[in-house]
Amino acid sequence: MQAILTNTGQITLPESVRQQLHLQPGDTVEIIVGDQGEIKLLPVTSSITKLKGMLSAPPKSYAIVKG
Repeated sequence: MQAILTNTGQITLPESVRQQLHLQPGDTVEIIVGDQGEIKLLPVTSSITKLKGMLSAPPKSYAIVKG
């Protein structure tokens, strides 16, 4: 599989690669260059702090105490 490097240093990842890595526009990838010049792209998972506010607060619970 090949991609072309633009004058601004950008490449477009083929759709099959984006699908396999579950990448969406705006996602971040980690680029690792190996000793032999090989390149690995790893999707960066979201920080737990980005998940804050996605779920509503749980309902208040009540306890019945028999005495």
